[in-house]
Amino acid sequence: MKGSFFFYLLVLSIPVLFGAAVMQSARYADLERELQNYEKIQQEWVENNKRLIAGIAVLSSPDRIEDIARDELGLEKKRPEEVLQINIDG
Repeated sequence: MKGSFFFYLLVLSIPVLFGAAVMQSARYADLERELQNYEKIQQEWVENNKRLIAGIAVLSSPDRIEDIARDELGLEKKRPEEVLQINIDG
């Protein structure tokens, strides 16, 4: 009697354990898909940051700034002999 109870308990626990394994496998697959999605989003952000950094480098180049100052603002570069420095000792 006692032995048959444990046998039936063992037989009934096999499908339960199998179902738990299937659920765990499905959960793992969902998490793996979610991780791949996050990695794709992260890669897009990295590429976007690279483009932005390249844009900053182009926009802040000294030649570009000098061209804008000269052509659009009418400024000109002074020669060193045209610059007067005043030092005030205090």
